[in-house]
Amino acid sequence: MKKESVLLLAVASLCATAGLAQTTKDSIQIARSLTIDEVVVTGTRNETDIRHLPMTISIVGRKQLEQSYQPSVLPTLTEEVPGLFVTSRGIMGYGVSTGAAGGMSLRGVGGSPTAGLLVLIDGHPQYMGLMGHPIADAYQTMMTDRVEVLRGPASVLYGSNAMGGVINLVTRKMQEDGVKTDAQVGYGSYNTLQTEVSNRVKKGRFSSVVTGSYNRTDGHRDDMEFEQYGGYVKLGYDLADTWKLWGDVNITHFNASNPGPVSAPLIDNDSRITRGMTSFALENHYEKTSGALSFFYNWGRHNINDGYKPGGEPQTSHFNSKDQMLGLSWYQSATLFNGNRLTAGFDYQHFGGESWNKVLATGEHEPGVDKQMDEFAGYIDFRQDINSWLSLDAGIRVDYHSHVGTEWIPQGGLAFHLPQSAEMKAMVSKGFRNPTIREMYMFPPQNPDLQPESLMNYELSFSQRLLEGALSYGINLYYINGDNIIMTDPTLRKNVNSGEIENWGAEANIGYRINPHWRINANYSWLHMENPVLAAPEHKLYAGADYTKGRWTLSTGVQYVKDLYTSVTKDQEKQESFVLWNLRAGYRLCSMANLFVRGENMLAQRYEINAGFPMPKATFMGGVNLSF
Repeated sequence: MKKESVLLLAVASLCATAGLAQTTKDSIQIARSLTIDEVVVTGTRNETDIRHLPMTISIVGRKQLEQSYQPSVLPTLTEEVPGLFVTSRGIMGYGVSTGAAGGMSLRGVGGSPTAGLLVLIDGHPQYMGLMGHPIADAYQTMMTDRVEVLRGPASVLYGSNAMGGVINLVTRKMQEDGVKTDAQVGYGSYNTLQTEVSNRVKKGRFSSVVTGSYNRTDGHRDDMEFEQYGGYVKLGYDLADTWKLWGDVNITHFNASNPGPVSAPLIDNDSRITRGMTSFALENHYEKTSGALSFFYNWGRHNINDGYKPGGEPQTSHFNSKDQMLGLSWYQSATLFNGNRLTAGFDYQHFGGESWNKVLATGEHEPGVDKQMDEFAGYIDFRQDINSWLSLDAGIRVDYHSHVGTEWIPQGGLAFHLPQSAEMKAMVSKGFRNPTIREMYMFPPQNPDLQPESLMNYELSFSQRLLEGALSYGINLYYINGDNIIMTDPTLRKNVNSGEIENWGAEANIGYRINPHWRINANYSWLHMENPVLAAPEHKLYAGADYTKGRWTLSTGVQYVKDLYTSVTKDQEKQESFVLWNLRAGYRLCSMANLFVRGENMLAQRYEINAGFPMPKATFMGGVNLSF
């Protein structure tokens, strides 16, 4: 019997078992979809009403992630978050090293590779210990409940690398007693397969989440294969009503091939990457105080074959590296008097690693770099509500780096609570980034005398909710000025702190739930950069609509990107503009099975995001989601 027949038979059996009576569940789902979740953890470590925070935070929920049918959270964030852009090079997978995608920029801050924008998982930093940048292929939808994106510096709470903002993946958990299992299988263009399975359990004080995935594609060009295995486990136990213990582990391994730019193709440019993360936390939640003590450990193993040009000779040695980052984080937040919240915390990080070239003929290791560094920090954040119309926030962090010394980071802001559910916010904040081991010690033009980058961000925003929350909109203006930015001096042939940042722009978003069936949303960002950077478009517009009725769900969106910098060298500055139309549809066969189809770039646009790497034209995927 063919595999397709087995799958269809299994789906039919599930439907027969479940039956078709779903009226009550549908009503509950519609009611939940109308609920507005205003509680975030990223802006202040503890759960806080977003209206009381002066910073700008975007929330992308589980429903939005599920409806995208994407194994990675990053494509959805690019659509839903104004000011954020993530590069890509194909139908699946970002890769690492030369020719890789997954570069992230927020308001023109990020870098290539990304080191000025911090990715967190449950508040714990995620980046490679040697290179100092996140690994884009490690951030998967299967483990994520929601994503909170803080747009603007968040260095007071999260230290180095949060110079441009943070992307915090909040992991999934089971809310009610019971057992729930979900699975997805999808197949599409270029022999692309994506699969995942998740199991969630809650029984009394115990809870668990276990997920696994396998994804692969041949890619739309020769020598562009990508294959990924991933797994995530999270266990939690409520010691008491006010104390909770939990731990998790996340491992992903991927094999990525880089075909090189079309003008200079490569053969055997392959990467074999394994990334792991684990953390443990003890949390307390009382009426007037809450906090957590947590330990985290990230590690990676990288094997990279730089490949060769057609007609050339294969590499005689491969680049290898191993890195790690371990840390300890503590914070406690308390209400000292009415309307007050004081948060104090301490962070410690130890990171680094070693690299070497392995000679294929002899197995000999040619040493590269072997460096370890430490970072200590303490911070205080103070928030006070004054009557019902004003919240003020002030914070400061002192950060000590074992190589570059001490940095002071302040921030302050106001949130005015106006009539008719309107909010006016003003924010001034400093962001900074310590130089990475790569910039100081690896590969020419390394420079061990580098100093931290820093910038100041000034922001004014207005938002409002109308029609009992069915309609919401917001607009914000910002100005960023920074110096000591690390750049390569072609004359000196080394990295120096002589770059500058001067960016300003505007961002806007609107969402309207017309009725239980229709929802529309749009966001727009305009960015002006005095000193252009890669992967930062001047204009980005997204408009989407969702339709749900009975068994059907339909989601469509159009994204317009104008003047995206794909090259910023003085003699080869290049910008790209394009329009992408995506379409997704689902049909519920029964309570346990849902069919879906996804179409990307339905207009078959020719465009590049990474210079020399043309993106695929229209691509399609279809599959089934199972839930029981």
